Amino acid sequence: MLTHKQLRAQALARPDVAAEFEKQIEEFALLDEFLRARAEQGLTQAEVAAKIGTTQSAVARMESGRGKHSPSLATLSKYAEALGCKLEVRLVRQRAPKLKSTSPSTRTPKAARTLRAR
Repeated sequence: MLTHKQLRAQALARPDVAAEFEKQIEEFALLDEFLRARAEQGLTQAEVAAKIGTTQSAVARMESGRGKHSPSLATLSKYAEALGCKLEVRLVRQRAPKLKSTSPSTRTPKAARTLRAR
């Protein structure tokens, strides 16, 4: 029988699985932060639910990331506050893909290079 680590490595060796995993890695990281913060506070899902005025099953769905609907920012803020945390949302500029050719016709215009460098 494969261990979780072996199964994960085997699955991520497939390009289609790896691509889908990369798409969701940021969401997984956020969910991990929620779970870690709740564990650090020593709270159960039911206790968090009571603090934010919802049900344990709603907290479970939110923590799993498998709900039909994404939680609102207000709900995420309440969850964070229940754990003694503050929710921060920010935009992070994506990196432009690296160019393969250095011919003048494919170079990035100076204005775009200046904007990206800021």
